[in-house]
Amino acid sequence: MSTELAIKDVAERTGIAAGTIRMWEQRYGFPAPERTSSGYRRYTEDDVDALRKVLALRHRGLSVPAAISRAQDTGGASDHPSIYAAVAAQDVAARPLILKKATLIALSKAIEHEALALAAAPIVFAAFQQERFYRRVERRYRRLALHADAAAVFADFPDGVRHPEGAPAEIPISSDDALGNEWAVIIDAPGYAACLLAWEQPGVTEPGGPDDHDRRFEAIWTIDPEATRRAAQVAARLVGRVDAPFGERLQELLADRPLALEEPAPALTALTNRMVAYLEAADGA
Repeated sequence: MSTELAIKDVAERTGIAAGTIRMWEQRYGFPAPERTSSGYRRYTEDDVDALRKVLALRHRGLSVPAAISRAQDTGGASDHPSIYAAVAAQDVAARPLILKKATLIALSKAIEHEALALAAAPIVFAAFQQERFYRRVERRYRRLALHADAAAVFADFPDGVRHPEGAPAEIPISSDDALGNEWAVIIDAPGYAACLLAWEQPGVTEPGGPDDHDRRFEAIWTIDPEATRRAAQVAARLVGRVDAPFGERLQELLADRPLALEEPAPALTALTNRMVAYLEAADGA
């Protein structure tokens, strides 16, 4: 049976004033506590976790409604889970940056090449939105798959799930999937962990259109092994929606392997984020 908490207990655990919690409930329908017969609010540990995620996202500069929406879509029970949200809502070291597509391509290539050089027996996931984007780098992902324990790529593949020999599994995504607006490169290996995750607001520019290079993404990247593992676990669950046996195998592989490092290096991630921000600013100057 779940623990029932009064609003004062929730306020103490989250650092959010009780009045603010009540205001969010009235204005946004969040959180949605149960009521006792006498009308008192009663919260659960899940409510506490969700409020903490909202607070973390608010500290990153998101508006209250955006933070609530992102915290409610963290790759768990949602029908349309988001890999980006699963990490952004919980990883305090991963600061979002607004990046051009060209910068994301460069960062993706760096992570992929580093994996080819250093990663032994990785589990690899990547999300490309459209199949044609994947085909441009398919050769590189075939090289990754040759040395991987498992590999899967997401895109709008038209022919259903495929398991090409010597290549990543091809996992189709539908137009209403959150992943249809996301970019992901996830490498989870015992000695190397890295992930780049980005979210594009739909409808701003058309992928592959004349203004394709002007597209902007809200992006985070990290070498934190726990954040990378979280992203990989969400990706494995996404695979399981359309290929249950393969998704189960991926989750078993992730459960059995050690994290890349006992102590991540958040300072290195922060430094590189600063370098990328400077590059972006210099390019636009």
